Amino acid sequence: MENFIDINYKSINKYTEELCGDKVEYIYDDDGIIIVLSDGLGSGVKANILATMTTKIAVTMLKEGASIDDTIETIINTLPECKVRKLAYSTFTIIKIDKGNNAYIAEYDNPPYFYYSSKRIIPIEKKERIIGNKKIYESNIQLEMGDALCIVSDGAIHAGIGQMLNLGWSWDEINEYLKELNNVNRSSQLINGNFIGVCNNLYNNKPGDDTTIMTLKVRKPEIIDIFIGPPANRDNDVFLSKIMRNSKNIKIICGGTTALIAERELNLSLEVDMDSMKEDIPPIAYMDGFDLVTEGVLTLGKTLENIKNLNNSNFENIIDSNDYDGCSLLTNFLTDVGTHINFYLGSAVNPAHQNPNFPLDFNIKKNIIDSLVNELKKAGKKIDVIHI
Repeated sequence: MENFIDINYKSINKYTEELCGDKVEYIYDDDGIIIVLSDGLGSGVKANILATMTTKIAVTMLKEGASIDDTIETIINTLPECKVRKLAYSTFTIIKIDKGNNAYIAEYDNPPYFYYSSKRIIPIEKKERIIGNKKIYESNIQLEMGDALCIVSDGAIHAGIGQMLNLGWSWDEINEYLKELNNVNRSSQLINGNFIGVCNNLYNNKPGDDTTIMTLKVRKPEIIDIFIGPPANRDNDVFLSKIMRNSKNIKIICGGTTALIAERELNLSLEVDMDSMKEDIPPIAYMDGFDLVTEGVLTLGKTLENIKNLNNSNFENIIDSNDYDGCSLLTNFLTDVGTHINFYLGSAVNPAHQNPNFPLDFNIKKNIIDSLVNELKKAGKKIDVIHI
C-alpha cells in the first residue's frame, strides 16, 4: 500500500433551510475513485433533489463505464436550464482517479478547484470543450504523495457578502487560506472543518447560501492498532501480547486491564502521568513501545463526542493543540493522524460497564465502540475490527 487518498467533505445549509442544496458523492470501484460535487439551483428541497439527481446520475453512469460525454449529456438533458434565469438547474465538478493516481477533472459552472503540490499553489492548464451545448473545462493531473485537491461550492465564494466582507471571500483569498490549512493539517477532515467554520463565521452564523468543501489528499498510509479490553479467555492474553509486540504500526491501549496485560506479558513498566488528568478525563500512562495508553470507557466516550462534533459541519475545530489529556490525544490520533485503524477488541465483559436495568448483552463499551467505528467511517477512515 504505497499511498492513501484521504477524502472528506463538509457542508452548511442556507440559514433556515433543513436540507442542503449541495451534494457530494464518491465511490471506490475496481478502476479507482469517482467523486462528484453538485450545487443545485437555489436552496432547500428543490436544490437538494437536483443536486442529488446530478451526483447519482454521474456516479452511476461512470461506474458502469459510460463516457464522460454521455454522462454529462445525460445530466444536461435530464436537468434542463431554468426558463426564467436561463441557468443550469445544477452545476457540478467530476473527478475520476485511476489506480495510478491519474486524476481527470471536469468542471461545469462550479468555482475552479484548488490544487496544491509540495505545499505550493500549482496552476493547472485546462481545456475548454462543449458538451451538450454547455461549456466544460477539463484537466488532468498526475497526483503525487502530499498533493491535495479542494473543491468548494459558490457559497464559499459568497461568504461574508454584505456582512463581514463587502464583496465576499475571493477565490484567490480562499486559495491562500486552503494552502495554509493543507500545510498545517494532515487530514482532509480537519482542513474542511476549519474551512467551513470560517465560512460560517463570515456569514455570522446565518449562511446566505449552501456552502460545501470537498478535499482529497494523497497521504502516506498511517495505520493505528488500538487495543481495547482484555480477551474473554485469559489464555488469550499471550496471543494478545504477541500482536502488540509484533505490530509495526502506531500502538494505542485503551483500558487499565489491557495495559496491565501488556505490562505483565511484555515485561514492561507502566507509569501513570497524574498531570494529564482532568476533572472528567482520567490520566494517561506511559509504556515503552506504545504511543498512547489511556483509561477505557470514560476516555472512549469523550472521544466519541469529539469525533461526532468534528463530523458535524458547524464545528470549526474542537481540539486545542495545547490540550494534553487522554481524550484530546486519542481524538487527534484517530482523526488527524490515522488513515487506517485496526480495533482489537477483547470480549471480556467488565461488570462496571453493565447497567442492571438493561439486558446483560447491553454493554456500554460495545455501544461506544460501535458508534466510534461508524463515526470514523463517516470521516473516511478505513476500519477493521478484530475480536479476541
